[in-house]
Amino acid sequence: MSPFISQISLIRYLIVWRVNSSLVLLPRCPATDFSRRLGTIVADRLPTAMARPWRKALAAWDGPAEGPGGVAPKPPPRVPWIPQTDWPIEAVLLVYPGKRTYGQGEAIVWELKLLGASADHSLFLEFILPAMEDAVLISDAQTSSAKQVWGHFDIQAVYVARGLRWEPLVKDGRLDIGCRPDATQWAEGLTFGEGVDRPFRRIRWITPFDLEGQRIPRLQTILNALIARMTIFLPGKRPSPDDVWALIEPAEREVLQLALQSACPRVKPPPPPSAAPKEWPGRWIGVQAFEIIPPQLIPYLELASILHVGKQTHFGCGTFSLE
Repeated sequence: MSPFISQISLIRYLIVWRVNSSLVLLPRCPATDFSRRLGTIVADRLPTAMARPWRKALAAWDGPAEGPGGVAPKPPPRVPWIPQTDWPIEAVLLVYPGKRTYGQGEAIVWELKLLGASADHSLFLEFILPAMEDAVLISDAQTSSAKQVWGHFDIQAVYVARGLRWEPLVKDGRLDIGCRPDATQWAEGLTFGEGVDRPFRRIRWITPFDLEGQRIPRLQTILNALIARMTIFLPGKRPSPDDVWALIEPAEREVLQLALQSACPRVKPPPPPSAAPKEWPGRWIGVQAFEIIPPQLIPYLELASILHVGKQTHFGCGTFSLE
C-alpha cells in the first residue's frame, strides 16, 4: 500500500460558512451550485488568457456539445443538465450531507480537495479563497433568489487536514499566512485499516455513484475505479491503469485477487441502492452488504473513499463509509 500513498498529492480543506441572514435555502445538490458560482467568480477575476480554460469548463453547463453534422446528442433524462467534469483544475467539492434550510448563525460545512498537479496551496490562496471572499459580497440583485447562500454568509473558518486532524488556516475570518500545507500531510498517521480488529460488512454510499452503470457494484468494480482514479497522480502525459497496477508487488496483487474472489454478497441483503436524488449527479445511492469484506481490501477501499471514484467526482460523487 505504501507505494500507492507515496504517489498521491492531495490537500484537503474543511470550510465553514456561517449564515448571517434569517434564511438560506441550499439547492438539492449544493456542490453543483458551489462549483458553478465559484468557478464563474474565478473566471471573472482572471485575465482573458488565464480565464479561457475556466470559461470553457463553465460552457459545459450549456448542455451537450454538438456531434457530427452539427446535431447535438439527445439530452439526458435528468434536468438540469450536469456536465461530467467541471473546473480546469482537479478538485472535489464535497458538501457534507445535511439539511437544506439554514437560519441566522448556523454553519454550512463542506470540503474542498485539490488533487494531483492541482494539489498546490497557492491555487487555493490565489483562486479559491478570493472567490469565496467575493461571494460574501454578492447582492440579492445578482442572484435569482434572495434565499440563496451567496451574499448571506461569512467565512468563519478554513481548516487543512493533517491525517485525522484539522489544523486552522482561517479563523474568524483571519488567514494564518504562516500555515503552508503540503500535498503529503493528508496521509500522516493514517493506518488504512491496519490494526482494526472488527470485520466490515457494509459499504454505505454517502454520495451518489456511477460505476460502470452497476446498481450494486462488485468490489472488483470499486477497486478498478480506484486504479483508474490513481492515474491522475502518476507522471507522464497519459498514464494508464496498467502503470498503477505496476506499483503493487506481484505477491500483493495475487492476494488482492484471491480476496476479491472470496467476497460474497450477503445472503439476505438490505434493499439495493436506489436512484440518486433529483438534480444530483451520479446514478445510485444506498447500502450494499457482504458476508464479510476481506480485510486485505480494506486499505484500498478506505483510499477509494478519500479520493472518490467513478464519474462526476468533482461534485463529491463516489465516496462511502465502511461499516
